[in-house]
Amino acid sequence: MSQRGYLDMTLLRFSTAGSVDDGKSTLIGRLLYDSKAIFEDQLEHIEATSKRRGEEEVNLAYLTDGLRAEREQGITIDVAYRYFATPKRKFIIADTPGHIQYTRNMVTGASTSNLSIILVDARNGVVEQSIRHTYISSLLDIKHIVFAINKMDLVDFSKDVYDKIEKELRVLAIKMNVRDFHFIPMSAKNGDNVVDASVNTPWYNGPTLLHLLETIELSGDNNLEDGRFPVQYVVRPYKEDFHDYRGYAGRVASGVFKPGDKVTALPSEMESTIQSIDLYKDKLIEAYPGDSVIISLTDDIDISRGGMLVHSHSKPTITQDISLMVCWFNERPLVPGNKYLIRHTSSESKCSVRSIDFKMDINTMEKNNEDKILKMNDIGQVTLRTAKPLFIDSYKKNHITGSLIFVDEGTNETVGAGMIL
Repeated sequence: MSQRGYLDMTLLRFSTAGSVDDGKSTLIGRLLYDSKAIFEDQLEHIEATSKRRGEEEVNLAYLTDGLRAEREQGITIDVAYRYFATPKRKFIIADTPGHIQYTRNMVTGASTSNLSIILVDARNGVVEQSIRHTYISSLLDIKHIVFAINKMDLVDFSKDVYDKIEKELRVLAIKMNVRDFHFIPMSAKNGDNVVDASVNTPWYNGPTLLHLLETIELSGDNNLEDGRFPVQYVVRPYKEDFHDYRGYAGRVASGVFKPGDKVTALPSEMESTIQSIDLYKDKLIEAYPGDSVIISLTDDIDISRGGMLVHSHSKPTITQDISLMVCWFNERPLVPGNKYLIRHTSSESKCSVRSIDFKMDINTMEKNNEDKILKMNDIGQVTLRTAKPLFIDSYKKNHITGSLIFVDEGTNETVGAGMIL
């Protein structure tokens, strides 16, 4: 395996989700605190903030509630990212908002995650937000979901309460086609089953949260079969040492590329063979998903930014008509007939919205076929017509070639994100 591919195997990106006051930020604060991932000055800062707000105990939630407005309101508004490491693995955490009006922020934070932690307040059980966040995690094809049944201290660590909630969540996860899911009873505030096993849950034999995060298997998450290499730019050094060199720089979206592989260049559909894979001054024997490399071919083929190299035996769909699930980010609604710029891998194209097929009520899991307008934070199925052909896969098959963003040409704002069906 290439060096970059090896490093990616030791990195876990995960997000948190849950209703307001379920304890998402507190859980991350406890995770960082108990795993000794907090600097002394950070601890002093949150101690001072807690004292200033008249709180008797140190509020670990302030480690992730980074915006002043968040600290003052006691809620998470924006996505807060935190980085930490243990001897076994490195982590990137996205602490996402629980409020319904910040659904777009949750989608943004969770979109690059390997794993989602969905918190459930043991006092309230499964609520609408539990269903909403499980649905969004499923829509984003997050491979692993951990249901953290939190605040068990407030129900006297009752096994009966835990079992009832676990049963409901298991039915929900199966209904949403979640591939891998886990349940952990915990108290984020006190640290039960977060980093250290709790004496208060002798009836629970599973791992702590940190142990699960350190050991969960990620090797099957990447698509290693279908080679996709979106071209970012063409490398022509124009130096004597590289007189005839032409390489194509980009990042491997999926599959494994090796010198000698037969590839097809899109959109021309001309075939060639990989001559070399270069990483600065090194020659690689293979490139894995996530590797940023330069690929050179045995034939001189006209490829430019927005093109794609693919395995000849496994090609994407080439089309101008696209059906996708869209989460809308903007105050100006998405309606049929609207035109936008879309960005897909390294390619851009104008598009028009042909139809809004339905809007999803993600609290009831019902499809609304009457309302044909997507307002901010709404999710629905949309059909587009693009000005030029795109090289696509379904999002379930490939998160890179199966996703795109909508851009308002007038403001250059990202106004929506889509997962191709």
